[in-house]
Amino acid sequence: MRNLSILIIMGHLLFFTAHSQPVPAPDENIPWLVTFGGDACPSWGDDNFTQTFFFLIPEDHTDPVYIRVYNPVTGGQYDEINGYWNTKVNFSVYGGPETWSHPDAQGTGPDGNYRSGNLIASRTFGYEPEYDAAWYTFGPFNPMEGEYVEKFRGNVFKIIAQGVEGDDGNLYRYFLSTSPDQNIPVEGGNAFAYSYTFRLWNDPSQVSHIYPYIDDETITVEISNFDWDYDGIIRLVSVERQGQLLDVSGDDYWAQNRFTILEGERGTSLDLQFHKQASPVIRNNNVVVTIRNQYDQALPFYVIPIGGVPQYRYSIGVRPAGN
Repeated sequence: MRNLSILIIMGHLLFFTAHSQPVPAPDENIPWLVTFGGDACPSWGDDNFTQTFFFLIPEDHTDPVYIRVYNPVTGGQYDEINGYWNTKVNFSVYGGPETWSHPDAQGTGPDGNYRSGNLIASRTFGYEPEYDAAWYTFGPFNPMEGEYVEKFRGNVFKIIAQGVEGDDGNLYRYFLSTSPDQNIPVEGGNAFAYSYTFRLWNDPSQVSHIYPYIDDETITVEISNFDWDYDGIIRLVSVERQGQLLDVSGDDYWAQNRFTILEGERGTSLDLQFHKQASPVIRNNNVVVTIRNQYDQALPFYVIPIGGVPQYRYSIGVRPAGN
């Protein structure tokens, strides 16, 4: 996949061509997003049974767009059972004023007016076999139905997946498409979230990545991970960090890491790498990750990293957490 490049001009982010828009994206190497039913225990790896993603449509794209969901049902071949199947998950799409710009929309959980904007599409799925390992399509949407955000030079839609009942895990993916029945990317589009809940591979040789963007105003950050189950190491790589190891969480609790952003890291993405342990192999491991700045504001994870996947530029050793 060709990396997304940016120019920062007068405080605006200008997004250029990206050739792939699945969520998760290929550079992330994440098999699934995951949302559990609202009656589940967080120890299954979902802290609040809600996941919000934003889709960015460049302002020069005027044709209809579609948000496609792969495997929206719970109870199929890829989902995670907890006793017996009893789960329903709602997917809702929002556009219009305050879809993204409302402060509650940029939080890490279902708090306050996190469903800000205009509800333009919604469906709740239990188990409908026709959508097991198959696509369901929301749309068409006129890009103007989204919220125009000057900072992004584009229109933003929001999709919220929320477990409304039951306690099983729904594993799913998204695709931002120009077609209702094919995955054809919106040129220059992207997707981002402020809290990332995802499934890890069972294969320890597979390394997953997520890419928070560090803007010019960020001085310090706190990176938190939930329910990692001590499953190996989490490493931070950037243009100035070769490999900083983070404190990791066990079952059903958070681990926090605070450190100062280096000068060269501003205006770039970080690379959080998830390296599973080889033995014992922990299967079906779900994890939640957030990152906040010095003002306690959540920072976004872009599925196509802004500025491209960061490449370490200097010769330094692995740093312990907190440095």
